[in-house]
Amino acid sequence: MDKEIANLYDAGKVDRAIHLLVKKIDQHPQKTENYLQLSTYLIEQGSFDQAQKLLEEAEHLVKKPQELFYNLAVCYYMQGEFDQALTLLDQIPNDALTLYQKALTYLKLGQGQRALAFALTIKEVDNRVYELLGDIWLSLGDMQQALTSYQKIPEQQRTAKIYFLLGVCLLNENRDQAEEFFDQAKQLDEKYYQHARDQYAAILKMINDREKKNG
Repeated sequence: MDKEIANLYDAGKVDRAIHLLVKKIDQHPQKTENYLQLSTYLIEQGSFDQAQKLLEEAEHLVKKPQELFYNLAVCYYMQGEFDQALTLLDQIPNDALTLYQKALTYLKLGQGQRALAFALTIKEVDNRVYELLGDIWLSLGDMQQALTSYQKIPEQQRTAKIYFLLGVCLLNENRDQAEEFFDQAKQLDEKYYQHARDQYAAILKMINDREKKNG
């Protein structure tokens, strides 16, 4: 990675950093690290299509195309091409990043058990992994395990999404606490909160109906 360019990018001079990397690639079209750095920036900027094209062209120019596969898999994933993403991920070593991306992709494909198998083998567990595990358990209908995973994320590091899903997990057994979590989600990001209420409407209705029946 070019540190000077990285500093420019981190300072918010995104266009300049991208321009310099394009120049470096033109000068040294076989250097893998320039493609990786540029594609990472493009992915972070949401230009998945551009990053994908760059990496697909680079595959024919670099000595070890496999070194590009992780970033290319992320591009495919972000554009909903999950099978293509998995094909690439299966060809590279199962480090923490690859296992995380595989679990994420299987979750999107609706294969919760396979997603769980990969997520549980990640050794370096951080907040991102706890969130993923929570999402997987939730997709499998195991509210208790999902709750346990989300709760491992420290309070000051929880997003609106985490607070909302904590509420979903607790709604059946502790409605007051669940409503508190929903309020915290709303305070952090009202737009996400409204979107999530719509997204999880079926689950929320099912829990409410069950409560009415039991009541």
